[in-house]
Amino acid sequence: MKLLNIITALTLPALAISQAPQHHQIPLSPPQSTISIPHLGFGTWNLDKSNVSAAVSFAIQTGYRHIDCAAIYGNEKDVGKGIADGLGKAGITREDIWVTSKLWNDHHRPDMVEKALHQTLSDLGLEYLDLYLMHWPVASSPINGKTTLDYIDTWHAMTLLPNVRNFGISNFSPAQLSHLLTHSSTVPFAHQMEIHPYLPQSAWLQYHNAHNIHVTAYSPLANSNPTYDTSVASTSSSLPPLLLNNSLIVNIAEKRGCTPATVALAWGLSRGTSVIPKSSHAERIRENFGAGECGLEYGDFKAVEGLGGEGTRFNNPSQSWGIGLYEGLDGV
Repeated sequence: MKLLNIITALTLPALAISQAPQHHQIPLSPPQSTISIPHLGFGTWNLDKSNVSAAVSFAIQTGYRHIDCAAIYGNEKDVGKGIADGLGKAGITREDIWVTSKLWNDHHRPDMVEKALHQTLSDLGLEYLDLYLMHWPVASSPINGKTTLDYIDTWHAMTLLPNVRNFGISNFSPAQLSHLLTHSSTVPFAHQMEIHPYLPQSAWLQYHNAHNIHVTAYSPLANSNPTYDTSVASTSSSLPPLLLNNSLIVNIAEKRGCTPATVALAWGLSRGTSVIPKSSHAERIRENFGAGECGLEYGDFKAVEGLGGEGTRFNNPSQSWGIGLYEGLDGV
């Protein structure tokens, strides 16, 4: 079933639930004031292990005020060291930045959720998170590794956690998000998902806008991320070229005095999403930070969006996990 049809089918139940009292978060401890989520963030997935701390510190010194991390990345201790170093060298405080982390699948059992948060806070050396996401709507058994769809009870447990300012989700399908909305009075503050010019997910993004759920785009530079094995990317046609080598992106960059990377990031920012590019290289960290200065015209925006076609998705563990993901979404 196409996404537009699924969204239409879900509209009435979603609107019905939207008329009931809803809350974006229910912190148990009195929160201090927190900044709004910065739309240009710095990702930490698969950073070069030899310089995670240095990269995070340099990003903060460069001006990034949004750091995205996760327990499964296995580097939160080094990220925490980078945050502390960057804050000191930039002359700012913890309250000046936004830090997101994520609950991994093996801690979905409600009695394990708070333990996972405590470990993340300890590793990062922080007292609170600005945003805590459920990484996937999937639970994996810590005993046998069996994977199942499981998220409602986990979500309820998450929303009761102290030391978290906002709660959100990641990698949910339309049906899963609708199911969550109808079984909880706590609306996710944000939904993090794969979005880039090869996977615009425009209808899905509009759905979130209509329900006041912020969207963060991971992998905003698409297959430029060396993590992806592009030979197995889901697509109905031949694989696209590396996004930063795409002739349309390159031509727009030349016309606007930008770089291909900043064109792609500026496109994402212009849609109202947060983007979280990552790099271990100082020059690329600086380059990506310039996305806010890359001025795209309307024609540029539409041309870039046209690269999506039916969508090419690069992050889809459905086969390896033995479970269906992204039902009704593009690029599946």
